[in-house]
Amino acid sequence: MNGQWNLEVLYKGFDDPNYGKDFEKMQKLLGEFCAFAADIENRDPAQALHESIARQEELEETIMKMGTYANLRQSANTRDPEAGSQLGRIMAAYSTVAAPMAKVKKWTSELPNLKELVENDPFLQPYSFMLQNIARDSKYLLAGRGEEIMARMHLSGGNAWSDLQSYLTSTVPVSYRDTTINLPSVRNLAYDPDAQVRMDAYEAEIACYERIRDAVAFALNSIKLETISDCKLRGYASPLERTLENSLMKKETLEAMLSAMDDYLPKFWQYLKAKAKALGHENGLPWYDLFAPMGSTSTKFTAEEARDYLVNLYAGFDKELSDMVADAFDNEWIDFYPREGKVGGAFCAGVEAIGQSRILTNFDGTFSDVVTLAHELGHAFHNQCIREHRPLNKDYSMPVAETASTFNECVVMASAIQKAADKEEKIALIESQLQDATQIICDIYSRYRFEAMVFANRENKFMDADTLCGFMEEAQRQSYGDGLDSDCQHPYMWVCKSHYYGPTFYNFPYAFGGLFARGLYAQYEKEGASFIPKYKKLLYTTPIATAEDTAKVADIDLTDKAFWASALQTIADQIDLFCQLVEA
Repeated sequence: MNGQWNLEVLYKGFDDPNYGKDFEKMQKLLGEFCAFAADIENRDPAQALHESIARQEELEETIMKMGTYANLRQSANTRDPEAGSQLGRIMAAYSTVAAPMAKVKKWTSELPNLKELVENDPFLQPYSFMLQNIARDSKYLLAGRGEEIMARMHLSGGNAWSDLQSYLTSTVPVSYRDTTINLPSVRNLAYDPDAQVRMDAYEAEIACYERIRDAVAFALNSIKLETISDCKLRGYASPLERTLENSLMKKETLEAMLSAMDDYLPKFWQYLKAKAKALGHENGLPWYDLFAPMGSTSTKFTAEEARDYLVNLYAGFDKELSDMVADAFDNEWIDFYPREGKVGGAFCAGVEAIGQSRILTNFDGTFSDVVTLAHELGHAFHNQCIREHRPLNKDYSMPVAETASTFNECVVMASAIQKAADKEEKIALIESQLQDATQIICDIYSRYRFEAMVFANRENKFMDADTLCGFMEEAQRQSYGDGLDSDCQHPYMWVCKSHYYGPTFYNFPYAFGGLFARGLYAQYEKEGASFIPKYKKLLYTTPIATAEDTAKVADIDLTDKAFWASALQTIADQIDLFCQLVEA
């Protein structure tokens, strides 16, 4: 099995004649759209609206194919100078259409008979929800050349600072024991069964951030100030309001979820203290033991074994999902292993030009890595479920983005726990799931709190690395409580987590997705196979409905705190079982 993904199905390289042709095509389409937008007021509204969407579709397909290729190349090797250069060229070219696109959206929003025009045109009907949102969001568009100026400034602003963080964290050398390794590799050692390895790796990781922390602090400060300025210019009350608007999610939903999480935090602290005691710690769990394996699941997986495990497991759930998983492994969708220059973590990118996805992981063979693969393959399945939508209907909002991925994890963990051979294996599996649950509740809450602190302070002052570390430790104390050893936290989570350098508040969607998926999985356990068509319909609905309306497909009210509490209770029950097992 090839350990790296295949991108040649898109282009053989940046010198591929097809890439050159597509770049020329993109430039031609951009020019034509600019000319079209300049004269749109003088055209028949029905024809102009139809043509504007058709032109945007063609632009979307062309730019996404090229941009996805360049972005994947850069993610696999941040030292690839061609990838960074080409990505910059694509974004610079696309920025020229920002103002015309804003003009077209403004013109669209002001059509007095927009609803009637959509209803009378079969081509436009699938875009009803999108056009409604354009009308709603038009008040946030910048006048004149404002959109173009912001897009161009963003290239040397937010995007550039984000690239700097990615470059520094993927290339910083880490002195671990008697060797030098990269950051993803040392972070993977947090899962090692040897306690001394975990501690040494943690200390080596913390030490390496001293080399890059000041540069990354500048990146974070600059990105957040740009976000604040952008929100003010557009008329948003706050960056959080903009995130909720873009997420197609009500503030009442977020408040209901966070309120339920607040109620259940002490339960997670109980788990952390029980684990700490089992590992011999008296004052809560030190950070380096958060991911310490417990029980007796020391089995290592090869990529081939992970493939067979997941394909066979999902065959019992849904054949369509199982077939897609096999396709992903067999046809080089996945870049598996950590290496110098490769970005850390894991992600899945839809590649609509070929009707597939591409998945990046830093696979080390643990069961946790298999669960990560399942998570990213859930994103790929989500992409597959929405593939029938029109080209401009392929984006779903951040909160629902983690639904299929976390649901996939639930399928894996429920099966593994049920089939556990003995008490030690059951402890290991339950504890592994509680690790993940603690990440999406305690850790995500700490990230949310940290980002809120940053936004509250950035407008009036620059926050140096020490200040940011202080914010992070305070956010961790609030979220982990006395379950975490206050003398051994992770003050540099703001350096290594790329989420702070992309979409604003890209943290609470993980809690949303994790809890939403657990609520859905609980329904699946009750309804069995009859739930699967409903589940697929829900995934299909995500790009063309609000978060609340998407949930209604499964008869769920997201503004009701009781739903979130019911999902959290499933984790609380596992915590009780874990505590009983380790005490025994």
